[in-house]
Amino acid sequence: MSSKFIDAMLFRHACKSFDPNKKISDEDFETILEIGRLSPSSFGFEPWKFLVIQDSSLREKLKVFTWGAQGSLPTASHYLVILARKKPSMIYGSKHILKMMQEVHSLPEDVVKLRGGTYEKFQKEDQNLLESDRTMFDWASKQTYIALANMMTGAAYMGIDSCPVEGFLAKEAQEFLEKELKIDPKEYGISLMAAFGYRVNPQRVKTRQTKEEIVKWY
Repeated sequence: MSSKFIDAMLFRHACKSFDPNKKISDEDFETILEIGRLSPSSFGFEPWKFLVIQDSSLREKLKVFTWGAQGSLPTASHYLVILARKKPSMIYGSKHILKMMQEVHSLPEDVVKLRGGTYEKFQKEDQNLLESDRTMFDWASKQTYIALANMMTGAAYMGIDSCPVEGFLAKEAQEFLEKELKIDPKEYGISLMAAFGYRVNPQRVKTRQTKEEIVKWY
């Protein structure tokens, strides 16, 4: 395995506060976003949207209900809110799903029909995703974590720090999404957030379980 990749993994940590005087270059942050865009998703249906919150007044409003980013919201070079699609746009046969197959993937109609049927069975029977709206949202949210993990690792490879943020009040976050950002709450919900920038404090030694504790071969 590439030692540079392992070095990036060792470099990456949950940076709680950043140097407010150091900014990520436009080119580097566009690369981070591109890493997210190119990330894998179930069926390739990309159930995410990335909102870059740079406006200081919006960050102040976020800070009120985002207890997990009290140190990073005021100091991060870039702050990301990641949305996950909800049931109306992720259910089989929805406009989003058809758009992905027809326009993005450019599939012929017979393949669209076949793939759509497989996706319907996957949701109805294989994973039981239609049992509740929350089940569908949680499934979509799981995929946003893949994109963010890739973005954080890519950032670390470039010497850029990051911190994932789950510490926020969901009800207030949803109201913020609708009122301040004009996002349809029926289509999207906030999955998680992330801060990016450059550290001010030295990183503590990374601690993890041993490989023997977490890996079992059969």
